[in-house]
Amino acid sequence: MESLLGKTLSELQEIVTALGMPKFTGKQIAQWIYEKRVRSIDEMTNISKTHRALLAQQYEVGVYAPAEAAVSKDGTIKYLFRTHTDKLVETVYIPDHERATLCVSSQVGCKMNCYFCMTGKQGFNGHLTATEILNQIFAIPESQELTNIVFMGMGEPLDNPDAVFKAIEVITSPWGLAWSPKRITVSTIGQMHHLKDFLDKSQCHLAISIHSPFAQERAKLMPIEKTYPIETVLDLLRQYDFSHQRHLTFEYIVFKDLNDDASHAHALLKLLSGLDCKVNLIRFHAIPNVDLQTTDITKMEAFRDILNKHGLTATIRASRGEDIFAACGMLSSMKRKHEA
Repeated sequence: MESLLGKTLSELQEIVTALGMPKFTGKQIAQWIYEKRVRSIDEMTNISKTHRALLAQQYEVGVYAPAEAAVSKDGTIKYLFRTHTDKLVETVYIPDHERATLCVSSQVGCKMNCYFCMTGKQGFNGHLTATEILNQIFAIPESQELTNIVFMGMGEPLDNPDAVFKAIEVITSPWGLAWSPKRITVSTIGQMHHLKDFLDKSQCHLAISIHSPFAQERAKLMPIEKTYPIETVLDLLRQYDFSHQRHLTFEYIVFKDLNDDASHAHALLKLLSGLDCKVNLIRFHAIPNVDLQTTDITKMEAFRDILNKHGLTATIRASRGEDIFAACGMLSSMKRKHEA
């Protein structure tokens, strides 16, 4: 049965018109799903019983509860969702005082095969639909508490642009959740094929995973460097204004004795020169069969201080959910698939 969750207003209007209902019923359905958060068509009480029965013959709301949840000692919650193809994805809820951030997945696994990432080790197992992306937002118990959404879960968001862009449309449109784009961040490793589309069509924040200022070193960590060099990505970014609502952040995982010294900090300063941006320094979380190590916090602080001293705002991101494998780079449903 087809889901109504994930449909745009125009799609809902087309559905009801095809079923012989008034066009305005499409807007009513959008209000019930996106504003009132109903889980069944029967709850749409301002639509006649006859029309509800007709709609229910072919459609359902399409909100499904997570299959499992794991709670970290720091309050982070990792949810496991089953897709329509019977695969599994992970979603992370991160409460932090007045903020409540949800880290959503856009793919089952990932094609990008970054050396340090568990999702990449899993390989690619399929794209999520807009319905499955949005279900991560609507199905969790904390749904109404969310203040921010980050597309930083499993997968490369810009490798699944149609579903990601559609999900963002639902989240930001007046007939949808009516969120400001500044509450949403999309993270990419520099997938140039759809980056310009994202920049042109959206005002959401952008995060670029960089991890090394040196091309050869970055290519060893991130094969995407060979196809879309970071210099090419930066050339495109310099054509846009990030000084107002939309922010540009570079994600930099710090590895011991690899990219954590002063020479890397100064090279990063040079590489990002002229861009209105900030840098998030992220502690590496060790994963199986990867011979990289976590650097010392004092080296991370020294790296941060060099960047800040030269006018590039840098912060060290607090690590959350490491004990339940929910921290940066640790999401993978490969093991869970065998357990399920």
